[in-house]
Amino acid sequence: MPINYRTDAGVAFITLDEPAKRNALSAEMIGEVSDHLAAAVADPHVRSVIIDHAGSTFCSGADLGSAKASGVEAAAGNFLALLRSIVAAPKPVIAMVDGHVRAGGMGLLSACDVAFVSPSSTFGAPEPRIGVAPALIALTVLPRLGSRAAARHLLSGDVFDAAEAARIGLVTEVADDPAAAAAAYAADLLACSPQGLAETKALLNHAILEAFDQRGSELAATSSRLFASSEAKEGMAAFLSRRRPAWAEPTDSPRSPDDD
Repeated sequence: MPINYRTDAGVAFITLDEPAKRNALSAEMIGEVSDHLAAAVADPHVRSVIIDHAGSTFCSGADLGSAKASGVEAAAGNFLALLRSIVAAPKPVIAMVDGHVRAGGMGLLSACDVAFVSPSSTFGAPEPRIGVAPALIALTVLPRLGSRAAARHLLSGDVFDAAEAARIGLVTEVADDPAAAAAAYAADLLACSPQGLAETKALLNHAILEAFDQRGSELAATSSRLFASSEAKEGMAAFLSRRRPAWAEPTDSPRSPDDD
């Protein structure tokens, strides 16, 4: 099973547990996270949810093999529904990260209400480097970032560190022990009423949910179209074979005099 689920002292823990696959978002993993989140929401003893992970990667994004098997459109729709369910859940959802976050993992992290990460965690949305765009994750990532920071990192597809993630608002706190920080925050929430938490979260996430309802289907279709394109096929083939894609210019090309 790619997910472990347990409850303890008013907290539900949803642990991504396929480290050998870098916790890639397969159809099975998306389904199980969705089911466990629904169970946590329905449990009157649960006041908050922590999404954490096994291994050195929180989530590497889409499981491309699974997406091909289930259909790209279905995979996009399922991921869209998962992100929305996290944002819409009436209980706070906390991300606990001690590792790497990439692509769809950025969307999953950003859907959570707060995020505690370790100093060694790294982040990146490499979609433009494989010929696609961060279409679905834009719904949760963009509300966390200023426009300049979003342009800098989403256009380049670069990898950045935890300090930068905190500076631009992607994460809540960089903690030496993110598990302890997440647990302490969850303990603080036990002093809050279920109604108070639900209504406050609804206020915080109103605009994000509106964006899901207004643009979700459009962006899912965009994601499916891009993944089926020739540039994406070349980009993914290049990534898997560890070579530069055909469109990539050499990074050490000589400068033209006109560049000065």
